[in-house]
Amino acid sequence: MRELILASNSPRRRELLAQLGYSFRVEPSFFEESGGGLSARGTALAFARGKAEEVFSRFRRAVVLGADTVVSLEGRILGKPKSREEAVAMLRLLSGRTHTVYTGVCVLAEGFCEEAAEETEVEFYPLSEETVEAYVSSGLPFDKAGAYGIQDGYPLVRGIRGSYTNVVGLPTEKVGTMLAAAYGGKRC
Repeated sequence: MRELILASNSPRRRELLAQLGYSFRVEPSFFEESGGGLSARGTALAFARGKAEEVFSRFRRAVVLGADTVVSLEGRILGKPKSREEAVAMLRLLSGRTHTVYTGVCVLAEGFCEEAAEETEVEFYPLSEETVEAYVSSGLPFDKAGAYGIQDGYPLVRGIRGSYTNVVGLPTEKVGTMLAAAYGGKRC
């Protein structure tokens, strides 16, 4: 069986992929996430593909999984906050509103390529300043798109419509199907 490589350093993606029962190793991608003009869904797909292609160029005999998660509010993409102030601003912006989380996924292997994007709507509670300050002070928002993690245990999310694991960073339902196809020999 070909080795599975996760083209991501995300601890959340590692945990979710392990829950699917696959043995894999992590090889972070050197893909430069930049560009503009794409929709949130298009950005998530392009970045997932870029990450997978960069790692696949180094490990041609493996099955490579790349993923990227994007938070979008009314067409505005919210990336990972670069400062405390940016994290606070993002959380205030999301407070009491519904936004969309897209995770693009790309699986590459010799003779195989498949990509997809999962979409989940997330509704936030109205957040008090105390909740925002406590969450930002915890340090948890800084490596997450939109400055939050649904799994972090803070009272941020009122509800979702769609895949929970997508919001965490890897839509396991979709990824499981894609990896089964990659190991089953489906051709591009």
